[in-house]
Amino acid sequence: MKDHRKLRAFQLADQFALSAYQVTSALPNSELFGLTGQIRRAAVSAASNIVEGCSRTSQPDYLRFLEVAHGSLREAGYQLSLAARLGYLAQQEYRSIHKEYQEASKALAALINKIRSEL
Repeated sequence: MKDHRKLRAFQLADQFALSAYQVTSALPNSELFGLTGQIRRAAVSAASNIVEGCSRTSQPDYLRFLEVAHGSLREAGYQLSLAARLGYLAQQEYRSIHKEYQEASKALAALINKIRSEL
């Protein structure tokens, strides 16, 4: 069992989830059950799947949860891009969270590649 709190990929995904909640609080009320909910769910899912993967005892299971986490992270990245293009997010706000998304995605991809190379 791994300690997820020590993983840079988790730390970045966790920060991204916090930021996603902050930026989506400004989305229109009409998007509460649309983009707001989708972005939040995907961002939390990314961090949560890293946590769950760390509790697995086999490397293939761990890898599978990391891959799901990466998919959720990319989903949130797309949804934030869509929100920005719809004019729901200020460009500066979008640039800031997009940078966090990129850092988290790179760290998670590197961790996935490391685990794959060990199998």
